[in-house]
Amino acid sequence: MGDYIGALDLGTTSNRFIVFDRQGRIVGLDQKEHRQIFPQPGWVEHDPLEIWHNSGEVIRGALAKTGLAGRDIAAIGITNQRETTVVWDRRSGRPYMNAIVWQCMRTDDLCRRLTADGGQDRFREQTGLPISTYFSGPKLRWALDHVPAAREGAIKGEALFGTIETWIIWWLTGGPDGGAHVTDVSNASRTLLMNLKTLAWDAEILKVLDIPAGMLPRIVPSIDADTWGLTLPDGPLGAEVPVCGALGDQQAALVGQTCFAVGEAKNTYGTGCFLLLNTGTEAVASRHGLITTVGYQIRGQKPVYCLEGSIAIAGALVQWLRDNLGFIHSAAEIEPLARGVADNGGAYIVPAFSGLYAPYWRADARGVIVGLTRYIDRRHIARAVLEAVAYQTLDVVEAMAKDSGVSLSTLRVDGGMVANELLMQFQADVLGVPVIRPKITETTALGAASAAALAIGFAGSIEELKRNWVMDKRWEPAMAAAQRAKGIAGWKKAIERTLNWID
Repeated sequence: MGDYIGALDLGTTSNRFIVFDRQGRIVGLDQKEHRQIFPQPGWVEHDPLEIWHNSGEVIRGALAKTGLAGRDIAAIGITNQRETTVVWDRRSGRPYMNAIVWQCMRTDDLCRRLTADGGQDRFREQTGLPISTYFSGPKLRWALDHVPAAREGAIKGEALFGTIETWIIWWLTGGPDGGAHVTDVSNASRTLLMNLKTLAWDAEILKVLDIPAGMLPRIVPSIDADTWGLTLPDGPLGAEVPVCGALGDQQAALVGQTCFAVGEAKNTYGTGCFLLLNTGTEAVASRHGLITTVGYQIRGQKPVYCLEGSIAIAGALVQWLRDNLGFIHSAAEIEPLARGVADNGGAYIVPAFSGLYAPYWRADARGVIVGLTRYIDRRHIARAVLEAVAYQTLDVVEAMAKDSGVSLSTLRVDGGMVANELLMQFQADVLGVPVIRPKITETTALGAASAAALAIGFAGSIEELKRNWVMDKRWEPAMAAAQRAKGIAGWKKAIERTLNWID
């Protein structure tokens, strides 16, 4: 067995291959971006073959940079942009069309029709999800409706469907020559096609969407000692290496942050925010604007479920301040600017640029800046931008507590914005719980590597992963209760001002 674990991180904008040692430390990496294709407004595509070729390049690149050979890698874990949909010919490996990316809105009409027939929560009891353009099932139905070759392939039993990890695992383990056609439970739970309780494709939903079961991948645990196959000696690794761990990106971050206990949560601060709360081995239905999803599953054990809240605008609000208003020249300037004042001066910003997401789900809302007086200057606005990110996170945490009855104990954080220490302190203050930043902030790739390491016994236990996890910094709540309550009350009033803007 090799001494290293490889993690293939298949992101929305780029692919990365990161090599970790036994202590979970990064030894080396390589990265390559892929094209974002916009055929018409609201449509987003990727070229699946480009993603596969780039995967090979970054694997070879990382090995070259570290001086390692494929045989030095004990196993590979994969993490991926979730919900992005690929349909391809099992004989040739050629996609019938470009991948339909998770952000793509082309299934809007289809989702409206499905909703008209049974409401947005028509499949929520089975799947934990509302009907939405976000998820993969409607994307697959769209492909079968609009791409004749895909439809013909599905009828003949020649077409395969998968999300990005399925596509890449198939190629890594042989492609047309016996490649494994699998998806892990965390990705399957984002298709709108999997039953959360049985962890199998839901026959009733497949019938409603008229999707042939034969084109769907086999659903497997995220952490799977019965590996899905070996990489090919003539493939990018140049060796036979087991592929045995896979997780959707946000679930991978949960594992990378070692949130293995009920009540532990992580928040990823990127363009938007994704907050996942571990609710244990029972799926908790949401009645407060969240979705229920599979966090991960170890082979032979019950799956661990999560509640997830998605915030559309987080880091994107800092970009807006920079690019649209010209308040700052670089994102890093916002923290010193905001530190120039002690508070927001009574000003709040709610970035409902395309409506409010979790937990409100109000498409009629639009962004507001409220509480302005002659006293307010650009420093207060900068502070209000950072506070908006923390307050939106609070809204999701409150919804999670109502749904689950589980109180948040700490919040582990990752993503680009966690370098902003003013934001992290304010987050701890408004939540009233400690906020913890890890030493390794590449938590998504670390989660994929951890899954593979557990599967092959490279890591002996979850406890060992916890021991390897190293804290970088911890912020304790320090705000007076009355000040906290006043700030939250102001935020709630600001939210009300966004509603009913679009008729």
